[in-house]
Amino acid sequence: MAGFVGRGRELARLDGMLARVERGGRAGRPGRALLMRGRRRVGKSRLVEEFVERAGVPHLFFTASAQPTHAADLRLFVAAAAGSTLPGAGLFAGQAPATWDAALTLLAAALPTDQPSVVVLDEMPYLIATDPGFEGTLQKVFDRELSRRPVLLICVGSDLAMMEALNDYGRPFHQRATEMVVPPLSPGDVAEMLQLPPADAIDAYLVTGGLPLVLDDWAPGETVRDYLAQAVPDPTSALLVSGERALAAEFPPQSQPGVVLRAIGSGERTSSSIARAAGGIPQASLHRALRLLTDKRVVEATLPLSTRPSRETRYVVADPYLRFWLAFLDPYLAEIERGRGDLTLARIHSSWTSWRGRAVEPVIRESLRRLPPGHLPSGTAEVGGYWTRINDPEIDLVGGDRSPVAKRITFVGSVKWLEHGTFDGHDLARLLHHRVQLPGADDHTPVVAVVRSGRAVDGVTALGPAELLAAWRD
Repeated sequence: MAGFVGRGRELARLDGMLARVERGGRAGRPGRALLMRGRRRVGKSRLVEEFVERAGVPHLFFTASAQPTHAADLRLFVAAAAGSTLPGAGLFAGQAPATWDAALTLLAAALPTDQPSVVVLDEMPYLIATDPGFEGTLQKVFDRELSRRPVLLICVGSDLAMMEALNDYGRPFHQRATEMVVPPLSPGDVAEMLQLPPADAIDAYLVTGGLPLVLDDWAPGETVRDYLAQAVPDPTSALLVSGERALAAEFPPQSQPGVVLRAIGSGERTSSSIARAAGGIPQASLHRALRLLTDKRVVEATLPLSTRPSRETRYVVADPYLRFWLAFLDPYLAEIERGRGDLTLARIHSSWTSWRGRAVEPVIRESLRRLPPGHLPSGTAEVGGYWTRINDPEIDLVGGDRSPVAKRITFVGSVKWLEHGTFDGHDLARLLHHRVQLPGADDHTPVVAVVRSGRAVDGVTALGPAELLAAWRD
């Protein structure tokens, strides 16, 4: 990756937080805290490193590890603090605090009082896991010491549910910190980074999910086919390794959530089909696994969008990269490791068009939600899809004033993500046939087509890759 791409919105927000610290606060409390969360390998640490480097202020960057006891992390913290750029870093020399209370109090003494500073606690969930009292200790020291100094405390974590819960009512840190979610790089960032035309950039996003580490291995201007040709046969490539590392700790292959996740990743979407693909897992176990996966934001539970309530829940892997990895790489890692990545690659090429047509739909829906007014029929606030138990009808795109139960349907649409494929009269006739079966739609409901290439028949609003990418630009 040439330089640091994207993250303009996130960097601006961090700059604003540091500016508030510099301006000071009421009652002599200029200190601020930020809880930053995002999926694993999404670039949270890299973002904070870039922010600290640009800010040029004294800082401490500590990354916790999955040590069996908190004593090991304490030693690592002291070593990181002693080597930091804080003016009082020398206070840590030769010190061996036995508790986090003592270590954080020593940190407060090492902070400057005449200029702002930044303290980063990366992988904070590890600290809480090894020391359940850490959360309360941090709150106490923050209230008594850190908030009285011009410091920005950034707590970073990949466990989305845990990091979100830290600011909940009843938790020690409630209302003491600002929250920030770091998403993957957007399709627009991918296009800029890889210097690809819009359609190819969206395809690249389906493979990488916007993960910076995976994109690092992708040469600018390289096609999806060329990239896969060098990444898939290599067992050490970021494309293969990132998925393994992201799931290994939380969802081992033989754990029930891991089995259910892999069933969803293989293409199953309903609870009954997931249960069958998971080897006939009992319903109670299936529901527990699905609840855990959705709580952790690894899986999304979606409902049809119409004016009528529905219970036809479908489950989809939330991260585009994991969708690709689970479908094409995870089942064949042993094959790749024994030097037959060519078989895996051939399998990807033979299934690419059909898999891509389904995988691109969530990305298109999110892109349409982000479009400024004027691109979609007025009143559109949500974009989803519609289906029934037997998938007749099944509509790719449905716009509404709210979801999942809309008061008004604003449009229906179809996705045709083919190399060469115009949305023709046959496609329109099929969509119109399905439109009359959609609760809330009628003969006057507008029609939209999203096409990868080509155009749409007259009378249909057509959107292409360029419009989708524009929706992601800051």
